[in-house]
Amino acid sequence: MATLAHMSRRAGFLAALLAIGLAGACSSGETVYPDARNRVKSGGGTNYSDTSQTVFGQGGLNFLDAFSDDGEGGGGGGGIGVNSYLWRASLDTVSFMPLASADPFGGVIITDWYAPPETLAERFKITVYILGRDLRADGVRAAVFKQKQDTLGNWIDATVSQETSIDLEDTILTRARQLRIAAVQ
Repeated sequence: MATLAHMSRRAGFLAALLAIGLAGACSSGETVYPDARNRVKSGGGTNYSDTSQTVFGQGGLNFLDAFSDDGEGGGGGGGIGVNSYLWRASLDTVSFMPLASADPFGGVIITDWYAPPETLAERFKITVYILGRDLRADGVRAAVFKQKQDTLGNWIDATVSQETSIDLEDTILTRARQLRIAAVQ
């Protein structure tokens, strides 16, 4: 059984170790002062750009994607690694299906199996990949999976036309463009 003094010293030691570790992780050890290399012209005067590096990369961590000024109208975001318009459009497009997983940092949305009410003997599952921070036609990929129920009640994988995935991607892109236009106006 540890004494109170021993536990207090151990807690103090761990706190000091943590503080040293955080100080080392957050600081590169180099101070960058403004000079001609990081001076930029803006409007009527001269400003200095922020060239410091942080743990979260250039621009820091930003969960409020709509307020960033990255030229995309908030489409990229500092904290989320994917385009926010594609992300929201993907969620809107597959909202009729139950979600199994949604990872905004990795840009992956996985739905659970969904059986349309008109055809209960087949079910579908969708995986959407947001591939980057730019709103581009090649920034989203979708994979559609289909299963049919046999006479014994077992689910058997069935083929899905590649056009189904392409149509889903086009629907997501159309919705993303609508969101972008609505945000800019």
